[in-house]
Amino acid sequence: MKKETQFINAGRQAKWTKGVVNPPVERASTVVFDSVKQMKHATANRGNQVLFYGRRGTSTSFAFADAMTEIEGGAGCAIYPSGTAAITNAILAFVKTGDHILMVDNTYEPTRDFCDNVLKRMGVETTYYDPMIGAGIEDLIQSNTRILFLESPGSITMEVQDVPTLAAIAHKHNCMVMLDNTWGAGVNFKPFDFGVDISIQAATKYIVGHSDVMLGTAVATEEYWPTLRENSYLMGQCTSPDDLYLAMRGIRTLAVRLKQHQESALKVANWLQTREEVGKVLHPAFESCPGHEFFKRDFIGSNGLFSFVLTRGDQQSLNALLDGMKHFKMGYSWGGFESLILGNTNVGRIRTVTSWDETYPLIRLHVGLENVDDLIDDLSHGFERLNQALENRND
Repeated sequence: MKKETQFINAGRQAKWTKGVVNPPVERASTVVFDSVKQMKHATANRGNQVLFYGRRGTSTSFAFADAMTEIEGGAGCAIYPSGTAAITNAILAFVKTGDHILMVDNTYEPTRDFCDNVLKRMGVETTYYDPMIGAGIEDLIQSNTRILFLESPGSITMEVQDVPTLAAIAHKHNCMVMLDNTWGAGVNFKPFDFGVDISIQAATKYIVGHSDVMLGTAVATEEYWPTLRENSYLMGQCTSPDDLYLAMRGIRTLAVRLKQHQESALKVANWLQTREEVGKVLHPAFESCPGHEFFKRDFIGSNGLFSFVLTRGDQQSLNALLDGMKHFKMGYSWGGFESLILGNTNVGRIRTVTSWDETYPLIRLHVGLENVDDLIDDLSHGFERLNQALENRND
């Protein structure tokens, strides 16, 4: 099936839909049994999508897990109450005291905080590495290195990593490969075709698509699925069936939403390149973005998230730009139908082994589903406020 058809049908097996179009919302904590034999059967098969106890899941969660496994590939999908929970629990499932992990330096900030606090207290060492290190990653692998963690593209500075090269080297040294694949959404980048062992998403973003559900997923290969599944269960990870129903609804429109996000974002990015206020556009589809060559080779499309760097400005003038936006609202997260904007004057604060050499602020945009001309007009007025604030300071 082509992806558009796949998204309509994923997770809609008859055993889950039970005769209706959408898998129904099935809520449960206690599951009751009519006989000891039935109860023993459920207990023995509790890891295999059999009703056993609410935390193991119901038909709603089984249907969603099947859908995500089909979309990304792999052998199974563990579900979490947030993207951060998916990242942290996937790592915890495979490390012990004395282990070492390699973490990309442009990683999502809560992932860094988890490594620097929780893993450190557990006696698990983290080494950060340049996202563009490529084959040089081999020099950082130790005898106790358990995980190579990737985020491609990075969610702020957008570096695209050479995933197949990194994965091949990691596997040569018996290291597993985890990828934060939220930007690729399991659609524009197929992780298991490039050597990834566990693909993690903040399904809060494009899978849900409407900024109203917190959700995380981790899809694993056959080798790692049983360990991920059982350790996630032991950590008490489960998710509301109502949230999963909304996520399933989001999957049905994923293809058309991503297509429009991509089209509008590229139009905005091309317009930004014409502005004197913009020094560099960090969009994976643009040559100015580090790792653009890997994007061209490995991805089949893009989405609405990218960044750009100003040619002038400071915190005060950046505030003037941000405070008056009409359609680009300030807010964390991304991937919903709405446009968002964030400004950052100190990207280097969240890096430890790579430098951020840009002098002026970075602005990250998520281009939503509004009319793109309205969005460009909104940004144009923002630049006017930026320039006015700078002129006022010079006066």
